[in-house]
Amino acid sequence: MNTTQISSLEEYQKLYKESVDSPEKFWKKEAQQFIWFEDFKDVCQWNFNEPNVKWFLEGKTNITYNCLDRHVLERGDQTAILWEPNDESQSVRSFTYDELLDEVCKCANGLKSLGVVKGDRVILYMPMVPELAIAVLACARIGAVHSVVFAGFSAQALADRVDDASAKLIICSDYNNRGAKTIPVKQVVDDAMDLGCNSVESVLVHKNSSNEVNWSDDTDRWWHDVVNDQSPFCPAEEMDSEDMLFILYTSGSTGKPKGVVHTCGGYMVYTCFSFRNVFQYKEGDVYWCTADIGWITGHSYIVYGPLLAGATTMMFEGVPTYPDAGRFWKICEKHKVNQFYTAPTAIRALMAKGDDFPEQYDLSKIKVLGSVGEPINEEAWRWYDEKIGKGKAPIVDTWWQTETGGIMITPLPGITDTKPTFASYPLPGIQPVLVNAEGEILEENDVEGLLCIKHPWPSVLRTTYGDHQRWKDVYFSMFNGMYFTGDGARRDSEGRIRVIGRVDDVINVSGHRMGTAEVENAINEHPAVIESAVVGFPHPIKGQGIYAYVILQGTGDDNIRKEILDVVTKEIGPIAKPDLIQFVDGLPKTRSGKIMRRILRKIACGDVDKLGDVSTLLNPDVVSNIKLDALKL
Repeated sequence: MNTTQISSLEEYQKLYKESVDSPEKFWKKEAQQFIWFEDFKDVCQWNFNEPNVKWFLEGKTNITYNCLDRHVLERGDQTAILWEPNDESQSVRSFTYDELLDEVCKCANGLKSLGVVKGDRVILYMPMVPELAIAVLACARIGAVHSVVFAGFSAQALADRVDDASAKLIICSDYNNRGAKTIPVKQVVDDAMDLGCNSVESVLVHKNSSNEVNWSDDTDRWWHDVVNDQSPFCPAEEMDSEDMLFILYTSGSTGKPKGVVHTCGGYMVYTCFSFRNVFQYKEGDVYWCTADIGWITGHSYIVYGPLLAGATTMMFEGVPTYPDAGRFWKICEKHKVNQFYTAPTAIRALMAKGDDFPEQYDLSKIKVLGSVGEPINEEAWRWYDEKIGKGKAPIVDTWWQTETGGIMITPLPGITDTKPTFASYPLPGIQPVLVNAEGEILEENDVEGLLCIKHPWPSVLRTTYGDHQRWKDVYFSMFNGMYFTGDGARRDSEGRIRVIGRVDDVINVSGHRMGTAEVENAINEHPAVIESAVVGFPHPIKGQGIYAYVILQGTGDDNIRKEILDVVTKEIGPIAKPDLIQFVDGLPKTRSGKIMRRILRKIACGDVDKLGDVSTLLNPDVVSNIKLDALKL
């Protein structure tokens, strides 16, 4: 096995101090446990003011060589990926490390046959089938840059990402099986191609059903025709540590999604280190992260982190409530899952279904429970602890971001303490600080401030694709010499950190960030909409819901509401649909024309008596009308 695995509180404290006092020495030791085709010359060069960050300079490696080839000799027959289908009547599929290496090489050779070379961008728009993980690894094998787009996004959202990345190839499935639904994935790709995607030369389609699809002989190719007969040998492309590994698009506070760029060397070192320590993975364990590979959690903690550590990692095609709300727990019993990692949204949804479902299954093999995507509320934390962990499986409430590449703040199970709603402690190598609005570091405990990181870590994003200035503006311009996370946080009297949530115009819906501007732009596509403003509000299942205030030409009714929801689904996807739409005559604005979302948030949250002074607004009277209409919803 590779990289340090902390085994005691004393060791954590010792390593944390070492990592802060001598970060380069600390990370050099971690990096040296991987296979490098050429050794790196320097551990780190960085300047958060320029900004510029590089790790393991001039080192040459390939992340798939470290995920697969180096494991084959000692654990070739061990299961690498275990796949549970959406439909329980279908067979479970599994791949040993030997088999996975063969499949990745065959896919890599298939990509080469389609003209994909090092540096080309490849978009993956697929359901949670093993071929998605295989395709991700195949891209990395030949040095192509993968960009996975969650297969619930609309054709327009997909086209935007394809065009931004200038992708040469799209890999998709014909259909996606999700619960009781069969979703036409290939049709969405066809629709996206009609909207642009001029850089795309081929579409590689994995057959995931017996249904028919539209076909273009000019661009479309079947996976089984291109991949199945390829050689199971493909040499791993030599990659510089700072070469691009993948682009993953995330919503920002403007309408345009940000292409977060991660690179080969630093991401490899950090995801393995964080996986092994946060989940305390032991030889022979079965680890299951329920995320979709379309999100960063799936990249780091379904594919790369576990495989780098030589683990057995599970993939699940379905949803937690199909065919009933016991599906997660049934799978945990069936596969004797030891580490279980899911989102608060799923926990709350299953909690709402009652205790009978988890009580039907043997969950005694679970040693660690994880939470990801958003701060977990105390009621859900306690249910998770009592009903799933039986008070014996520590909960790691992990805080991190697409941009950080890996988990940053978390308890270590069985080593550090846990406290409901607190992400708690930074991993070694992570130096979080709380600052006030002026950027002054708040050294004392029992304070609240803005969460920043004052020293780089190996998996920090390197740029936003095609727009390096945006990288600087979003993450490094707010506070001098620090990475600004966009989150507010509180530190308790003993130094534990609780992340409160976003302080910018981003809403965290079921752990997925939605930019308010992105949703507003979609709403405004409806011909009857004059203007809209979107805010987040507390939601019992999703954590945050989307509340839309909409000004119309004419009057509004439920039919208009449905049409607006349809437009948002078409422009972005179902995940971005507003939970509440309030038709208003006007929006509260400053005299410079800026919408005062602070007031709209208070109204959406029901805090109508806590709006503060509104007399300085351009149109203070509009607030009273919005308050009255909100009470009718």
